[in-house]
Amino acid sequence: MSFIMELVIALLIVMGGAFSFVGSLGLIRLPDLMTRLHAPTKATTLGVGGALVASMLYFLATDGKLSIHEILISVFLFLTAPVTAHFIAKAHLHQNPDVERHLSPTGRDCGWSTYDRRSHHATEPGSQPDGSEQ
Repeated sequence: MSFIMELVIALLIVMGGAFSFVGSLGLIRLPDLMTRLHAPTKATTLGVGGALVASMLYFLATDGKLSIHEILISVFLFLTAPVTAHFIAKAHLHQNPDVERHLSPTGRDCGWSTYDRRSHHATEPGSQPDGSEQ
């Protein structure tokens, strides 16, 4: 294996470790669930991705063939992390309906977490939950 390949693999591992560290730190330090949710879904996904790319390059350089395992893990990770974060955010909005008042308007007749009629329009003075005026 050449020096350049070893350097690239080492840099990918260090980059992956740095992203994983920042994501884990954000998970611990950020104040609430909605802000804390971004740290593991964004940063640690890139961290694991960097380690997987480094692993693919290592086995390509040593064995001479591309490992499909890392590609499958990467695809699974990049598909499941955003979906899981989306479900966690929706569940949080269902359990804490008062949080929705601090969010920007959706521009639709429904709220952020469901297709119900509880949106910002329903919380304005003089309006009914069904959207009609008093």
